[in-house]
Amino acid sequence: MKTFWQLTLANAKDILRDKMSLFWFLAFPLLFVVLYGFIFANIGVQTMNIGVVSAVGSPTALYAQKVLTSIESFNIHEGTLEDELAELEKGKRSLVIDLSSVSFGESEITTYYVETKGSENQMAIAAVRLALAEAERIMTGQPRVFSIIATPITRTDVKEFDRLLPGILAMALMQLGIFGSMRTVSLRERKILKALGATPIPRTQVLASEIVVRLVLAVAQALLIVLVAVLAFGLTIVGSWLSILGAVLLGALTFVSLGYFLASFPKTQEAGVGIAQIVQFPMMFLSGIFIPIEIMPKSMKPVFDAIPLTYLGDLLRQIMVGAPPVYSPWVDVAVLLAWTVGSFILAIKFWRWE
Repeated sequence: MKTFWQLTLANAKDILRDKMSLFWFLAFPLLFVVLYGFIFANIGVQTMNIGVVSAVGSPTALYAQKVLTSIESFNIHEGTLEDELAELEKGKRSLVIDLSSVSFGESEITTYYVETKGSENQMAIAAVRLALAEAERIMTGQPRVFSIIATPITRTDVKEFDRLLPGILAMALMQLGIFGSMRTVSLRERKILKALGATPIPRTQVLASEIVVRLVLAVAQALLIVLVAVLAFGLTIVGSWLSILGAVLLGALTFVSLGYFLASFPKTQEAGVGIAQIVQFPMMFLSGIFIPIEIMPKSMKPVFDAIPLTYLGDLLRQIMVGAPPVYSPWVDVAVLLAWTVGSFILAIKFWRWE
């Protein structure tokens, strides 16, 4: 066991001497935190601009408008139909609601929206329907049949920076696992792995010491990122630190295993970096950590579902800031475990010492 810890310490010292690796593993993610922090930290809960065309002298229309105004996520703008539709075409309105034909009794309310903004439209229209249904119930004096007891599980008021920060952490763990594992390609190229394999030290200890160093570095990396986000940009943590630690370790193991599998094939470090980039960049932009999955084409859903970074980002968002889930936490954990085990088995199968 003493030999194992000495080997682990030697690996750690070797990584700490590599300034470029430290930049990519620690400084680069922090640059993302600072950049996105200055841009998004002061942006609160997103609101929707709603244009309303009122009916002059209609108490029913005025009451409906009052109910719409009471929705916190709506910024109500009153104007003529022509003016509000012009604002809608400019992208300055999410919806335009025409109340001009509303009278007491059954009325059809025409709502205008831009067809390309699918998810935003559905959210706004659903909120409008609920608000007007409640207004109708009150005006007609109908008794309430059902009563909703609100039991919050996930937050719907997550700030933009709070939503982005777990994605930055997920990206950092991916880089640590995939790019960090490419160090073994350099060791293989310089015949160091071959020399270690010829020593009495069990080969499992050689690889285990590398993995332990990656996991320790992942925890340090995550702690640094979260502390900077909390202290400098007011990140709100809602989950337990133990849960966050578990998600970080699971994510690090997933991408370390994937990294060692990918590191089995290149013969030079340059080729290894190329492979890492080919794998990393599509995952960064197709996993939802920066661009929400909801606004991407539905035809790409099989791609999102296949990427492990999708599940790590979703798990960290749920645990850290209580964001609405894309998948359940158990699905996220199960998929990450499957990727970890599968990548580890493939890494063992294709691993080369020279």
